[in-house]
Formats: sequence, structure tokens, C-alpha cells
Amino acid sequence: MIRRLLQFLSFLVFATMAMNPVLSFAADDIQINTAKIEYSDDTYKLLTSFSLDFNHSLEETLSHGIPLYFKTEIEINRPRTFWFDEVPVSKSRTTRISYNVLTRQYSISIPGTLQRNYSTLEDALSAIRYPPSWTIADKSDLSAGEKYNVSVRVMLDVSQLPKPFQINALNNRDWRLVSDWRRFSYVPYEK
Repeated sequence: MIRRLLQFLSFLVFATMAMNPVLSFAADDIQINTAKIEYSDDTYKLLTSFSLDFNHSLEETLSHGIPLYFKTEIEINRPRTFWFDEVPVSKSRTTRISYNVLTRQYSISIPGTLQRNYSTLEDALSAIRYPPSWTIADKSDLSAGEKYNVSVRVMLDVSQLPKPFQINALNNRDWRLVSDWRRFSYVPYEK
């Protein structure tokens, strides 16, 4: 009995060690180069830029007319000493990239912001790498002079893919594109 337990525990240790390099390597496929908040027109806007390269699996899927979705998430919280942190902003924005086989054009769309067509994949990826500013909060949502912790992350949203691709995404590292959380502090000042 003890021998079987030791075998099982050694199997778990081996499996954990085998999985760790894969998981840590998967987080480096998207890098957040820039993430900052700017205030203008009584709103707070998030400005970002990413490093993103498509692998062969993603290019092939896109060339067959299946759209891919990239989700940018932001959370702004204000730490409090004797209570839970206040979270005035928690939002996500989805960027869709698709390929029209008939017109041979790539399309990028961000709901309510951007809808453009591009003739090459590299031009379309450039639009994803440098998205337009995103209004994340109004002036009344953040208090002037208070320190806020900001967290930003970008990922391939596999939940919006067709079901067969969702299953493939669980088993294939090519589909696990996610950045690390980019964290920084922000202090709004009185305008």
C-alpha cells in the first residue's frame, strides 16, 4: 500500500515538473509593450501596444475563414486597509480578426470603435498590436489623489471559437496565447 502511494506521489511530481515548462513558456507568446492611462475629455483612456506573432496553426485557421478573437482585460482597484479592495473598473474588450476568402482581405473589428479591412495579414496584425485608445472610466469613477493599482492582460479568447477548435485549444500549445498581467500604479490628479 505504501509502495503504491509513493509511486502515485512520484508520478504526480513528475507530471507537475513536466507541465511547468509548457505553462511558463505559453505565457510569453503575447507581450504587453506599453500600457498607460491618459485623461482627456473627462474620461480615462487606456493606451496599449503588444508584441504578437501568429504561429502556423493560427494562420491556417484564419485562412479557412474562421475568425479569431483577442480579449484585452483591465482591472483597476484601490487597496483599503480594513475592508476588501474597491474595484471601480473591471472591463474587457474583444478584437476580432477574420479573413474573407472571396475578397482576400483581412478584417479587424472592435465593437463600437474600429472596423477596417487590410490586404495583408501583417497589416491586420499591426492594427491588433497598436489598438486605438479605449475609454475605460469616466471622471467620476476614480477619485483624484487616490492611488489605484492597474492590471492589464491580453489573450486569445478560445471560448468564442467553434467547439472543435475549443477542444483542440486545450490540447495544443499553439492555441494558448496569453500575456502576463501588466501591473502598474496610477494616481488621478485634479483637472
